[in-house]
Amino acid sequence: MVPPDALTFTTAPSVLPLSLYGSRIAAGFPSPADDDLEGTLDLNEHLVQHPAATFFVRVQGDSMTGAGIHDGDLLVVDRALEAKSGSIVVAVVDGELTVKRLKVAGERVWLMAENPAFAPLELRDGQALHLWGVVAHAVRSF
Repeated sequence: MVPPDALTFTTAPSVLPLSLYGSRIAAGFPSPADDDLEGTLDLNEHLVQHPAATFFVRVQGDSMTGAGIHDGDLLVVDRALEAKSGSIVVAVVDGELTVKRLKVAGERVWLMAENPAFAPLELRDGQALHLWGVVAHAVRSF
């Protein structure tokens, strides 16, 4: 695994404006098409809040499917966001990289899977936890 420092932007991301249509797409019954172009859309503006602190990582496994994160998804991870209880984080526990939901209650800390097939991981004394960042977005290809 490449350390996140090697994946962060060192310069401003390039702008790639894409077409954005003003109408919304019905996910139920079809509606008449609207050909009005609203403008352009730069995905960096919507997905990358802190370019110098953002990196991307690909998911392997299915422990987070309940949170809508699936095997092969691309995560947008922001190191500038504060990791708090309830955040989905990219973490290293005892040298192993993982993505889980952070749960903090008093002095106790867990990394929670979002799939009932995976047990919560409660961090014990002596275990090393390093938070690489907070997952801001997941991008899925079909």
